Amino acid sequence: MTSSVFNSERLLFTPATPQTDAIPVIFAFPNEYTVGITSLGYQVVWATLAMRDDLQVSRLFTDTQEQLPRQPEILGFSMSWELDYVNIFNLLESLQIPLRASFRNKQHPLVFGGGPVLTANPEPFADFFDVILLGDGENLLGSFIDTYKEVRNADRETQLKRLAQVPGIYIPSLYNIEYSSSDGEILAINPIDSEVPAVVQKQTYRGNTLSASTVVTEKAAWENIFMVEVVRSCPEMCRFCLASYLTLPFRTASLENSLIPAIEQGLKVTNRLGLLGASVTQHPEFSELLDYISQPKYDNVRLSVASVRTNTVTEKLAQTLAKRDTRSLTIAIESGSDKLRQIINKKLYNDEIIQAAVNAKAGGLSSLKLYGMVGIPGEETEDLDATVTMMKAVKKAAPGLRLTLGCSTFVPKSHTPFQWFGVNKQSEKRLQFLQKQLKPQGIDFRPESYNWSIIQALLSRGDRRLSHLLELTRDFGDSLGSYKRAFKELKGKIPDLDFYVYSNWSTEQILPWHHLQGPLPQSTLIKHLAEAMSLFRAASL
Repeated sequence: MTSSVFNSERLLFTPATPQTDAIPVIFAFPNEYTVGITSLGYQVVWATLAMRDDLQVSRLFTDTQEQLPRQPEILGFSMSWELDYVNIFNLLESLQIPLRASFRNKQHPLVFGGGPVLTANPEPFADFFDVILLGDGENLLGSFIDTYKEVRNADRETQLKRLAQVPGIYIPSLYNIEYSSSDGEILAINPIDSEVPAVVQKQTYRGNTLSASTVVTEKAAWENIFMVEVVRSCPEMCRFCLASYLTLPFRTASLENSLIPAIEQGLKVTNRLGLLGASVTQHPEFSELLDYISQPKYDNVRLSVASVRTNTVTEKLAQTLAKRDTRSLTIAIESGSDKLRQIINKKLYNDEIIQAAVNAKAGGLSSLKLYGMVGIPGEETEDLDATVTMMKAVKKAAPGLRLTLGCSTFVPKSHTPFQWFGVNKQSEKRLQFLQKQLKPQGIDFRPESYNWSIIQALLSRGDRRLSHLLELTRDFGDSLGSYKRAFKELKGKIPDLDFYVYSNWSTEQILPWHHLQGPLPQSTLIKHLAEAMSLFRAASL
């Protein structure tokens, strides 16, 4: 693909004209252009950098690039998907930059990374980055660039030590990790000297103007879509959920000052609008937002809405979406079992799920996609039966509505109360059981790959010792077999797959992200875990 893809872009911001001594920066997305340009996070960071006249910014994707500087000083990666590390390796090599930060010198750019994967748990990838930005870019980016400018002409060690003083900037090379043995638990994580902060705090932007697309293009995976972030985080706090716990507190965009101006600007260049957020319909003025989009002047607008909370699916919402060319809605139910939903803190009842389906159909939608999960801590066979029974009840209550149940395996995530649980070894069988029960009912069952869940769990709970494994798997290919082969090759040098994926960890254990502080302290997460465990025990009596 040539750079002609950039010609079809319609920019919603004005890039600055760089000064003569502007810092040459490459900002990369480690995937194809169509995927990268559809990422709202990537778009916003790129625009934020490009609007500074002290930077000369070039974009890089796996299949296309803008003209790159000969001597970049900063190379950034936005990482949204774990397995994109393979593409990061390929891009670094194509730029003749050593993979490991420890092999780079003053001739090489500072390599930084940010995005949801690295904010959650950067440790498996830490050895490949000089700098990692933890949290929301709104505050971090400006501080990062301004601080770099202060030490632009200093040696690398001075640059890194100065950057480490900035809240939310994590410099992995400035921390020592001790293990009980090469394949044992972590004993301690300490900064290399007293100038380096012992703990790095994730940065949280607390404003009420949230993100909106900075570019619209027909080459995006969602063609010509203008995206606007309605809410950030989720107030529900399901105990396994990274999207809620890692991004707390729940923030909403101001209707008057953020959402309406952004939508008006976006709809001047396209008629396709996407409302984003983990729980969009929980915006306190969501009903007013729908009324605004329902105006006759927007009759030709195609509207897409991210996942919505089940008990907010009203007939009015369904009607508005149907009128705006949406055929389907997505709701997360996790399980058909009341007991399990209580354990995970999902405040939802089966009759609300059934009502959502009835309302979706009555409002003119043709399909409803539900998201579930198997292997939730505390799950037993009868909980799976409860899911089957509930799905049948939904189908009976809304005949003719096309039903899909997308189902994943529980994967422990850092900074959540369920980070201490391992993956349930029965999960694959449980996915097969649901498939067998639901298919004959005419319910479209779509399981997420169990093998991919295992890799996800490995990277989700991994520590720095995995860097050697990642280098090996890259040569073997990204299947679960490749990871198992790499573990075999590294036997005795790193813990085994079971340790990372299936083990239940003790709350006394030092976790790989012990020195990286999320929104809630560990003591609060342990309290939330204890609440889940008491419900679990009560249910077993």
